[in-house]
Amino acid sequence: MKTKVALITGGYTGEAEVSYKSSAFVYSKLDKEKFDVYIIDITTDGWFYVGDDGTQYRINKNNFTIDLNGIVVTFDVALIILHGTPGEDGRLQSYFDLVNLPYSSCNALTSALTMNKGYTKAILTDIPEMHTAKSVLLFESHRAEAARLVQEKLTLPYFVKPNAGGSSIGMTKVKALDQLEEALEKAYNAENTGQQVLVEEFVTGREFSQGIFRNAKGDLVVLPATEVRTTREFFDFEAKYVAGLTEEITPADLTEAQQERSAGILKEIYIRLNCSGMVRIDYFLEQGTDNFYFIEINTIPGQTAQSFIPQQVRAFGMEAGDFYAEIIQAALAK
Repeated sequence: MKTKVALITGGYTGEAEVSYKSSAFVYSKLDKEKFDVYIIDITTDGWFYVGDDGTQYRINKNNFTIDLNGIVVTFDVALIILHGTPGEDGRLQSYFDLVNLPYSSCNALTSALTMNKGYTKAILTDIPEMHTAKSVLLFESHRAEAARLVQEKLTLPYFVKPNAGGSSIGMTKVKALDQLEEALEKAYNAENTGQQVLVEEFVTGREFSQGIFRNAKGDLVVLPATEVRTTREFFDFEAKYVAGLTEEITPADLTEAQQERSAGILKEIYIRLNCSGMVRIDYFLEQGTDNFYFIEINTIPGQTAQSFIPQQVRAFGMEAGDFYAEIIQAALAK
């Protein structure tokens, strides 16, 4: 009997556009001989499944089922490919816990924690051989004095970004003090990010993004790293999604010692944050010291054909369909 999979997409933020591309790619790779896949679109207007004939069926939120003209479909597992709110911040995970439906991502607590960049860094600070950039976490109550607090504690240049959010939305690299106020307002006002801002000192070095997942046997598997080289000031939204602005090298040119050290740190991050399923961790190797600097973790990483995780799966020698099947099986085993 086929496993019934609810492939969750959409969302309440600007990242929904990426979610639709990611879920379309995942759907195309899933083996339909093994899985009955229903794409579930979660939007501010409602939660829906759209049939082959274009008919829209509303999800029954009491038990996460759909009634297809008298045939009630229940699901075995939810494959969450929804970036941002509510798929990445723990809200959807809490709901699935309530209706007792297994899901592919980290649990509600981990998802909520890792959406908060400042809190995540606080949890990870004492991991051996891992460094974090000096930073200031600003709340709404700090807004009037935010620029002064940053200048008192940090040295230019700065990265200013929403403390909760993804795809580098609302993020600015500040190289001069006269740019700071505008950057802070941009980050504070970013949609659905909680009006909290994280400001970090800039780290000069090579930037990497690397996936790690737990397979159905319970083993942690580290995928090959991707090095990111962009013509932009930093790896912002345009660099991520506009063709030609970024060079992505997978697998990255790292020595065996660098690979082993990074893999060990990534595993410790995954364990320390109690992660599940696939996550992607971004980091710098600092110029001159080769120190590992944690940037952030993404618990629902992009899955378009050009995204880092699919690139890394290919470099690992694994078919995308087998990879997503493994993620589903791990969710069911969990």
